[in-house]
Amino acid sequence: MFRVGEVDIRGLQRFDNLLAGLGREGDKAVARAVSRAGDMGRTQVIKTLAAQTGLTQKVIRRSLRVRRASWDVPEYVLISAGTDEPLKYFRKRETKDGVEAYLGKARGTEWFAESFYRGGLFPQRRVDLPTMNGHVFVRAGGRTQLEKVTSGVFIPEEMVQGTTAAVWSKTVTAALPKRLDHEFNRLLNGAA
Repeated sequence: MFRVGEVDIRGLQRFDNLLAGLGREGDKAVARAVSRAGDMGRTQVIKTLAAQTGLTQKVIRRSLRVRRASWDVPEYVLISAGTDEPLKYFRKRETKDGVEAYLGKARGTEWFAESFYRGGLFPQRRVDLPTMNGHVFVRAGGRTQLEKVTSGVFIPEEMVQGTTAAVWSKTVTAALPKRLDHEFNRLLNGAA
């Protein structure tokens, strides 16, 4: 979970007097600025996390939830839920001895022995099986006893480490003062 409130805001002290003079309208402006800066950070987190994990941006977007800033709580929270991601969501290729999947820049391509996601004779007659829904399986016993193969990638863990955490901090730290300046100028020019 990321919070804009955890980003260093020492450079924002110049807005204190202005904020005190604006009263409740200032609170609204801060909430809009924090939400916009958080949205900009979220966009960068999605892009970076996709490269870091090897998942598509669509899958990452689905796993993220946002709690935007309000007038009373000027905090933007980016929440992620998820478990060990199945290999279905990664770029994968079936070989005679198993499945290879690309698990992002840090892990590279990993091989999962004796796993499969297609049926039929190898290599000419392999076909996608609708009942498997694109998941990768390995035999756990007999012919019909299958186990789903997972990747070992957890989105909540990945988003708080490495380049993703650095990009979040950098983006929000750069965007928040600009957004506050924009919102306060909008209020002051609209009031005049």
